[in-house]
Amino acid sequence: MGASVQVHLFDGTYELFRAWFGAPPAQHNGREVGAARSVLRSLAGVLGRGAITHAGVAYDHVIESFRNDLFPGYKTGEGIDERLFAQFELAERAAASLGLLVWPMIDFEADDAIATAAARNAADPTVDKVVIAAVDKDMCQCVIGTRVVCWDRWKDVTLDETGVIAKHGVLPESIPDLLALVGDTADGIPGLPGWGKSSAAKVLTVWKTVAAIPDDPAQWHVPGLRGIDRLALSLREHRAEATLYRTLATLRVDCPIPCDLDAMRWRGPDRPALAAMCEELGLEPSLIRL
Repeated sequence: MGASVQVHLFDGTYELFRAWFGAPPAQHNGREVGAARSVLRSLAGVLGRGAITHAGVAYDHVIESFRNDLFPGYKTGEGIDERLFAQFELAERAAASLGLLVWPMIDFEADDAIATAAARNAADPTVDKVVIAAVDKDMCQCVIGTRVVCWDRWKDVTLDETGVIAKHGVLPESIPDLLALVGDTADGIPGLPGWGKSSAAKVLTVWKTVAAIPDDPAQWHVPGLRGIDRLALSLREHRAEATLYRTLATLRVDCPIPCDLDAMRWRGPDRPALAAMCEELGLEPSLIRL
């Protein structure tokens, strides 16, 4: 039997935002580089453990995507600190210098790239497991049994299908419907009036999708659900919005990105590029142990 093949997918945008809010600021040559420096060291630390053989990193090269054309309230880059935004491209090049395959997304979002790579590699019989190193609940829709999982690498917590159900109350494939009903403030999805996570999870446990939920509350045989008439009225009045919100929350799996095993094989860092990156960030190269 051949060696076990695992594919690791990283949300570079999340890594960068986390670094921005968690790492101390640092300037080099008059430029703020603290977040990009932290991302470089963090990803190098993961690679340095020797367990990763195939990986890709997705970044939102710009914040806006095709979803902004569908819904004007969807998240934008407005309000992002310019010192952070200026490090987007730096972080992409930092990851590339480590030898990682980088997907800088413009029309699609970083999450779409991850979903695309997860779906394609899950369909590859030579891949044993796909590990999505991301914690956003919308990424949980990509989970497939124990084959595709979400991994919070900061807490070292892994969610397989059973874990997603335990945490969110619905199957992975119902996550977009859950977000359509409840909303997602991080992405600017408002949800429907009167719907909460508990009521939405109870209803979706029965019908799985928003489209399948009947208009007539007399047909709602949902154990433990209160306020059925009120919830049914809200859905009837806002079903078109719910359909749109579900589209916004559904990750695309058709991004035109290279994500086969050969493209994602990690062959070690690009030493000259890494040395240049360390110099650009004012980082001591000896701190990067690969």
